[in-house]
Amino acid sequence: MTRQFRSLLCLFFIVSVSVQAQKKREYFGWGLVWADEFNVDGAPDKNNWTFEKGFVRNHELQWYQPENAYCKKGKLIIEARRENRPNPNYDSNSQDWKKNRKEIEYTASSLKTQGLHSWKYGRIEMRARIDTRPGLWPAFWTLGVEGEWPRNGEIDIMEFYRGMLLANIAWGSETRFKGVWQDLKKPIETFEDRRWGKKFHVWRMDWDEKAIRLYVDNELLNFVELSQTVNRDGSGKNPFMQPHYLLLNLAVGGDNGGDPSGTKFPSKYEIDYVRVYQR
Repeated sequence: MTRQFRSLLCLFFIVSVSVQAQKKREYFGWGLVWADEFNVDGAPDKNNWTFEKGFVRNHELQWYQPENAYCKKGKLIIEARRENRPNPNYDSNSQDWKKNRKEIEYTASSLKTQGLHSWKYGRIEMRARIDTRPGLWPAFWTLGVEGEWPRNGEIDIMEFYRGMLLANIAWGSETRFKGVWQDLKKPIETFEDRRWGKKFHVWRMDWDEKAIRLYVDNELLNFVELSQTVNRDGSGKNPFMQPHYLLLNLAVGGDNGGDPSGTKFPSKYEIDYVRVYQR
């Protein structure tokens, strides 16, 4: 080994230790247990993500398909596109909104770790840039692994539509398929940075056996104690005392997304990383 090579190796070691030390200082008491940095170009890692397909929820306009998600230059890109093609499940006699739409007008992607990775408690964070134009509905959220919605529990770490950033927690009410919501809606115009919607931000959830806290750029948006989140169906179950899996999706229109007709497509939801830490 030459002296020059030893010096380079030593320098590399010092830099690596320094980076790790900074990470440990930033997350003192937490250990990284899972992450996707999206550093390999091409399709998302099939060991981490599966895809929802077709029309899925909330009367949204987009048809979900894997082709609209790809990794490029260290980012996961979820792309919404305006298209026009036949709905392969079309049935003119159906009362199901997923089948009585004759055409697909938009496509996008929804990725999830269901069946691959789930966690009970932890610090979960994402660095991303969202498109805040009309009709778009990006989200970063979790669902419990057991039970039907909302009795399985839903945590919206990040959700955006109609000019508002949302941070929500939902669990089961007395009525089937009706949630109890601890929600927060923050108009993005209230951020001091006038270019907030053009920049990357870090969304984070801190979740333990006592409470859930939701943040953006270290600003606390929402908080709920788990003593309040027991399902009200008489079961006594708390959906936030079980493992949850992650979802990343970009929706268009639907019940809450607004009108996308005046928005220029494609639209990109850019994710730098997703990381999970535990104590």
